[in-house]
Amino acid sequence: MYTEYKRIKMNFVVFALNVAASVVWAAPPRRCEPGDEILGRCKAEDKARCTDVMLSYCEDMPYSHTIFPNILDHRSRQEAEQGTEYLLLSVVHSLLNGECSPDVRMLGCSVLTPRCEKDRAVKPCRSSCEALRNSCERAFEGIEMAWPYFLDCDRFFVSDEEGCYDPLEGLREKQDATLASVAPEEPATIIQFIYHTNAQMINILQKTAAMCPDITSTYSIGRSVEGKDLLVIEFSNNPGKHELLEPEVKLIGNMHGNEVLGRQLLIYLTQYLCSEYLLGNHRIQTLINTTRIHILTSMNPDGYQLASSEVEGSNDPDSDEGPRYNGWITGRANAQNIDLNRNFPDLTSIVYTRRRSRRFRTNRIPIPDSYWSGKVAPETYAVMKWIRSIPFVISASLHGGALVVTYPFDFSRHPQELKYLSPSPDDQVFKQLARTYADAHVSMASNNTERCGASFASRGGIINGAEWYHIAGGMADFNYLHTNCFEITVELGCDKFPMEEDLYAGWQDNKEALLTFVESVHRGIKGIVKDEQGNGIKGASISVRGIRHDITTAEGGDYWRLLTSGVHVLTVSAPGYRRTMKKVYLPSRMQKAGRVDFVLKYAVMEPHLDYFDLPDMANYDRFDPYNQFERYSLSELGTNGEERQEKPWWWAYFAQSGSSAPTWLLRNY
Repeated sequence: MYTEYKRIKMNFVVFALNVAASVVWAAPPRRCEPGDEILGRCKAEDKARCTDVMLSYCEDMPYSHTIFPNILDHRSRQEAEQGTEYLLLSVVHSLLNGECSPDVRMLGCSVLTPRCEKDRAVKPCRSSCEALRNSCERAFEGIEMAWPYFLDCDRFFVSDEEGCYDPLEGLREKQDATLASVAPEEPATIIQFIYHTNAQMINILQKTAAMCPDITSTYSIGRSVEGKDLLVIEFSNNPGKHELLEPEVKLIGNMHGNEVLGRQLLIYLTQYLCSEYLLGNHRIQTLINTTRIHILTSMNPDGYQLASSEVEGSNDPDSDEGPRYNGWITGRANAQNIDLNRNFPDLTSIVYTRRRSRRFRTNRIPIPDSYWSGKVAPETYAVMKWIRSIPFVISASLHGGALVVTYPFDFSRHPQELKYLSPSPDDQVFKQLARTYADAHVSMASNNTERCGASFASRGGIINGAEWYHIAGGMADFNYLHTNCFEITVELGCDKFPMEEDLYAGWQDNKEALLTFVESVHRGIKGIVKDEQGNGIKGASISVRGIRHDITTAEGGDYWRLLTSGVHVLTVSAPGYRRTMKKVYLPSRMQKAGRVDFVLKYAVMEPHLDYFDLPDMANYDRFDPYNQFERYSLSELGTNGEERQEKPWWWAYFAQSGSSAPTWLLRNY
C-alpha cells in the first residue's frame, strides 16, 4: 500500500510540473511565420490575420488594416490600449504643446498598429524615424522626458532595402497641399501668443538655441526653491564669451510670480530675435552682432506655477470670459514666501549714512556680513552671483500692476516718508534710460488720462522709485550700488495676469520699447584702460566730475560709461598707476558711444589722508563668507552620494496609470 501511495504521489508531482511548465511556456505564444502552418509548427486557428485599425488615436493612419501581435508583441487591441505606450500617444500633443504633432503620434501608431498586407506586418522606415527624432528629440528634453523606447529607430524600424513604408507620407502630402494653396508672401517671424508652462518655456529656449546655434546659447544660473532651472538664453555673434568693448545687457522677467506679461514678452522676444536674424533683418543683425544680450525669462518659476494654477482653477465652464486671475498676491513671492524684490542686500542705507564722507563713492559697495545671517532665497543668491560674474551695463526688470518705468533709488532717503524723491548720483542717466523705454512704448508716455497708469501721464510715464513707493532690499538699487549695472523697473500694465487673447496686444505695445532699450546701451562713452605695455588693466576706476559714482574696468580693461550729452571731465585711476584726466564732449544727437581710451603710467601711489576718514567697509570680494548658501549651487545628493533626481511634473500621471512604473520615460534613468 505504501508503494501505491508513492506511485500516486509521484504522478501528482509530475502532473504539477507539467502544468507549471505549460504556464511558463505559454507566454508569450510564438507568432506564426509564413510556412509554419505547413511544417506543423502552429495551428491554422493561431495564425495572425489582418484586422481593422480600432485604436481611436490611430484611426487617421494612411492605411485601414493592422495585425496583432504588433511590433511590440501586444497580442490584442485591448492589450495595446492598456499599455503606457498608447497612453503617451494619447497625450503627447498636450505634453509638447502641439509641437511635433501629429508626427510623433503617427510614428508611434506605426509601431502599435503596424500596416498589414497579406496577413503580415510591414514595418515603418528607419529614415522616417531618424528624421523625426532629429527634429523633435529636443521637445522631449524640454519636458525632461526620454525619447520613447518604442520609437527606437534601430530596433523597431527597418531600412528601405528591407521593404518598409513611410507612415508620415500622407501627412506630408497634406502639408504640401496646404502650403501650395497659400499665396507666397515675404518670410516672416511666426509667434504663438499663448501662455507657457515652466517646462514649455524651457523647451522654447532650448529650441530657439538649437535654431540659431551661431548666435545663441543657454546656461543656468541656479535653481529655484522647488528645483526649477533658472535658465538664461544669450544672444551674441560669439555666444558664451565676453568680447572686448561689446556691452552686456540683461532682461529679467517674472521676478514676482503673479506678474506674468514680462515673462511672456521675453519668451516672444527670444523667438523674434532668432527668427529675424535668420531672415536677414538688418536692425536685429546689427544689434546682436554688436551687443551681448542675456534674457532670464522667469526669475520666480515656482511663484508662476502657483499663480497659473489659480487661473486654471478659476475656469468656469458657464462663463463666457474664460479663466481669469483673481488674486493680487497669490504667487507673488517664491516658494519660501520671500518677496524677491525685498531680499537683496540693502546697500542704499549705507549710502545715506556715509554720504557726508568727502571721498565716499556709491559704487562697488560690499555686501555686509550681517546680510548673510538672514534668509537669502536661492533665486536671489543665483542672480547676485550672476551679476557679479558678467560686466552688465544696463538691465530691465519687467513687472506688472501699473504702467510706468521706475528708476533708483527705490529706498527713500527719509524712511519715515514713504513717497519721497530720492535721486541717485546718476539721476539724469536713469531718467534718460527710463524715457527711452516709455517713449518707445505705445501708450506709456501718452497724455491720455483715461488709460492705465494715467496718474503718471504728466511725468511722461516715468518716476523715481522711492517717490512712487519706498522699498528696501530692491534689485535695482543693488545692481547700481554693487556693480556697474544701471537697472530700471518696467511696470507693464494694470492687469498682472492678462487674458491670453491680450498677449498679442501686449507684445505690440512693448516690442519696439524692448528693442530700443537694448540699443540704448550704445550711448555715452566706452574704451580700454591700458598700461604702458599695452596690457588691459582690470579694476581701474573711471570717475566723472560732479557724479559720485564710478564704474570699473572689466577683465580686459574695457569699460562702458553711460552719460548724457554735454561736457564731462573724466579721471581714471588704478592702484600702482598715476591718474589720468580727459575732457570729453558728447553731442546731443550722438547715435553711438564715443571711444575714449586711457594709458596709465606706473607710479607709487600714496593714499590720500581723507581715505582714513572712511568708515571701515568689508572686502568687495567677500561673498557668502561662511558658505552658508553655497548649497544653492550644488546638486542635491542622495544617501549614497549620487545626485538625487526629482521626478518631472508629468511622472505621477503615468506612474498611477495602473501599469508598472514606466521608468523608460525618465531621462538618465
